[in-house]
Amino acid sequence: MPISKASLILAVAALSAAAQSPVPSTNAKVRAALDIIKADNAWTLQQQVELTEIPSPPFKESVRGLEYKRRLEALGFKNVRIDSVGNVIAERKGTGTGPTVVIAGHLDTVFPEGTDVKVKHEGTKLKAPGIGDDGRGLTTVLSVARAFQKAGVENVGTIYFVGNVGEEGPGNLRGMRYLFGNTLKGKVDYFISVDDTELHVVSRAVGSNRYKITYKGPGGHSYGAFGIPNPIHALGRAIAGISDIQVPTTPKTTFNVGVINGGTSVNSIPYEASMEVDMRSEDAKSLATTNDKIMKIVKDALVAENARWPGSRAAAAKISLVIDTIGIRPTGGQSDNVPIVQTALNAAKVLGFASGTSASSTDSNIPISLSIPAITIGGGGHAEGAHSLGEWYEDGPNAYLGVQWAALIVAALAGVK
Repeated sequence: MPISKASLILAVAALSAAAQSPVPSTNAKVRAALDIIKADNAWTLQQQVELTEIPSPPFKESVRGLEYKRRLEALGFKNVRIDSVGNVIAERKGTGTGPTVVIAGHLDTVFPEGTDVKVKHEGTKLKAPGIGDDGRGLTTVLSVARAFQKAGVENVGTIYFVGNVGEEGPGNLRGMRYLFGNTLKGKVDYFISVDDTELHVVSRAVGSNRYKITYKGPGGHSYGAFGIPNPIHALGRAIAGISDIQVPTTPKTTFNVGVINGGTSVNSIPYEASMEVDMRSEDAKSLATTNDKIMKIVKDALVAENARWPGSRAAAAKISLVIDTIGIRPTGGQSDNVPIVQTALNAAKVLGFASGTSASSTDSNIPISLSIPAITIGGGGHAEGAHSLGEWYEDGPNAYLGVQWAALIVAALAGVK
């Protein structure tokens, strides 16, 4: 439950000491920003609805990005820009030389063009694809920016409010790669991603390697051309081999064949067969080991299928292998004892709730892989059905706590006067 202003003053002092942050216990403007967030929760929810209703398929985030830029400018930001990949960036300059903090929500969704994203009200629930992931994250960033502007918070370090592209699978974190490799290269001390709902902390990065693996051959009639290598048979060999791989449980390491395709009819030797493979781990070495095993298996399957069929006719119809990279997400070591994680956990206590840490694959993978302290937090409220057409969001009585949490973390890390 929310705590009183008097308790908040004392708790902010404790937070400052724990995180070695210069946020003073008597900072009236920080308290005012938190009060604005709570009082204007209806405004936050309306932004979430309106942003969700702007389609933002992978690689086509520009319409939502332009509107996000307009809304940041409406809050009084004079220097909002869109970089060359589509990230929307608003800068709130610091009064001194404190740490530079980025807080970001991602613009993209997983849904293709033509998806109905109109928000439907069903009792207390708001139903629409993307309403939580990441309609809530984008809105949280916007609401924090508004509260800081309205309360006149004087941040010592510079704060960047960002709506980024390319977080979802096909995007392969392209927004973050460009932000840290080009737009804000060498400028960021702390990074916070707000992704989805609830009040969680993702403190560790799960790296992933994803490939589309395709076997190709001439194909032919199942009876008339029988005796030549078969791409689907090779694919089956590979899948069987992959299913027998042993991986460590600590650090957790996983693999999956998630999509298979191929063939034209039951009486045709296919000319092509493919699968999409995903492997993940918190540990770079374990991920690399699993990757090497799978690459060997798919190559051995090619050799075995070609060797299975003797004769000149089979030799002339040998199949080939094509490996396409779908996405590579880096991992990196980050302890839960680093100041940014402890700041988030202490800020949660300040606001009257407890949070824990976990590992996941998010925009924070990029800064963590670069040894830049980073976390991903939820924006409050509750949602279910992420990445599905049935996704829904419910504000509940204390959804504003997620926005207050983000604001307090930013204030603690950047410092305020």
